[in-house]
Amino acid sequence: MIQPNQSSPNNLTDNVGLSSHAPASEMILKWAQERPNDIYLKQIINRQFVEYTYADVADQALKLATALKNLGLSPGDRVALVSKNCAEWFICDLAIMLGDFVSVPIFPTAGADTIEYCLSHSESKVLIGGKLDDAKATQQVIDGMPDLITISMAYDTAPQCRHTLNALIDESEPSEARPQHHDDKLMSIVYTSGTSGLPKGAMLTYGAFAWSVQQLIDHIQIKQGDRLFSYLPLAHITERVYIFGSSIMGGIQTAFPESLDTFIEDVKMQRPTLFISVPRLWTLFQQRIQDKLPQKKLNILLKIPFINTLIKKKLIEGLGLDQARVLGCGSAPVSPALLSWYHSVGLNITEAWGMTESFAYSTLNYPFRADKIGTVGNAGPGIELKIAADEEIMVRGLGLFSGYYKNDEATQESFNDEGWLHTGDIGTIDDEGYLTIQGRKKDTFKTAKGKFVAPVPIEKKLFEYSRVEMMCLIGSGLPTPILLIVPHEFPNFDQDRYERTTVRIIERMNTKLESHEQIKGVLMIKEPWSIENGILTPTLKIKRHVLEKKYHDVGANWPRDKLVIWE
Repeated sequence: MIQPNQSSPNNLTDNVGLSSHAPASEMILKWAQERPNDIYLKQIINRQFVEYTYADVADQALKLATALKNLGLSPGDRVALVSKNCAEWFICDLAIMLGDFVSVPIFPTAGADTIEYCLSHSESKVLIGGKLDDAKATQQVIDGMPDLITISMAYDTAPQCRHTLNALIDESEPSEARPQHHDDKLMSIVYTSGTSGLPKGAMLTYGAFAWSVQQLIDHIQIKQGDRLFSYLPLAHITERVYIFGSSIMGGIQTAFPESLDTFIEDVKMQRPTLFISVPRLWTLFQQRIQDKLPQKKLNILLKIPFINTLIKKKLIEGLGLDQARVLGCGSAPVSPALLSWYHSVGLNITEAWGMTESFAYSTLNYPFRADKIGTVGNAGPGIELKIAADEEIMVRGLGLFSGYYKNDEATQESFNDEGWLHTGDIGTIDDEGYLTIQGRKKDTFKTAKGKFVAPVPIEKKLFEYSRVEMMCLIGSGLPTPILLIVPHEFPNFDQDRYERTTVRIIERMNTKLESHEQIKGVLMIKEPWSIENGILTPTLKIKRHVLEKKYHDVGANWPRDKLVIWE
């Protein structure tokens, strides 16, 4: 029988301090003892669910913990994990905890330089490679680091490694060790996605992780019977806390998609009750609907009482979200117009805001309020917020990171003397405590005329007016700002008509802007921005500084008589 650590409390409802929350490694043992045959994880393979009970997961995690120890690892050693979301990711993460090691999750889309940096900087002794769209970068790093212990998951797309995960588990006995994970103990080093330079390794402790997850569970009232769907990168803090954390702390069934091509069908197979996405995917879902049902036609149908209900039902079922009681959006700025559009078709999306350093838990618009669309909600239970003199948002709570690994200077700069975290975002708080974010302090640029421009509010407004895939306003050192647009190529795309519409929208926008903020040029981008071409981070944030550098000369030499140029 698998036993939880009897010396630690398992009371999940006591929110006094940190120590009342059992760590994730104890929770899997608790569920394996109390609900051994309940289905915990569901991995879609060849359009079928491969199911794992709580007992299965605990057993495999304990065996892998033994295997890692037999490979020569000692408590505190780093184990890196590079894979898309899958049941094995959860099992490996739990095994790393149960073996008393420290996890180093790496984005499955990371390039070879980033993977090598994270491995070397964290001094990882093991790399577990799993389900990947392209294993070339990971394989390149593995081939260049012969001393690294490597383990591959049983996926065709996994890199070639010295050991296989299944063989290690099959050959090992379950670990009988039950490491003590006190609140301040290091659980994971999570590397930030690096929108402005090298990634920094945020040190996350067991206590802060468990506290943040439990606050969410209590606030959203996550309960047994809920269903989760895990597909946003688990290397990102939002998925690690909101999905992995909630699933293990709350004992909630979780499914994983088979591929991006089958994504919508995969969601329909699980029909999650809690579903989190990022602005880019919510936008793509909207565009998919609008391509089939143009907005003018949709507006007419929504005005007819009986048809209105049927249309909403069909749209929601078409996305597989007909049983979702909480929908979330985070990780990047989202247009209020997009959230209002979803509200109009019966889907209320809770926008949340946080960062790796605050375990992605700071504010959320929950319970959902339509009148607060445009804000990122108010402070979650246990979180304090304030706006500093320079408009920077400051956060304080028990769920904060303990510093950057091997970077004391950056750690000291992150906190003030009273324990408030500098978030790097600027914003305002209304009289009901709801936070509106104006953008990153670093995103604000100074034009050649010495005037400062905050691009994010302008971009948000433009998203309300137009159908574009992505956009970015740049202007550091330029005479005036220019707008970069990746057009959305809908059916029967008419370039001339699109250009005329763009001119109309920019002229309308410029009437609302100060003279130094006005957009003097729009460059239509030929190649879509992606992680692969270095413009997007692994969490699909735009690297503004990269675009500033790439298009500086274009902006500096913009012709006076042209508003729109096609690349």
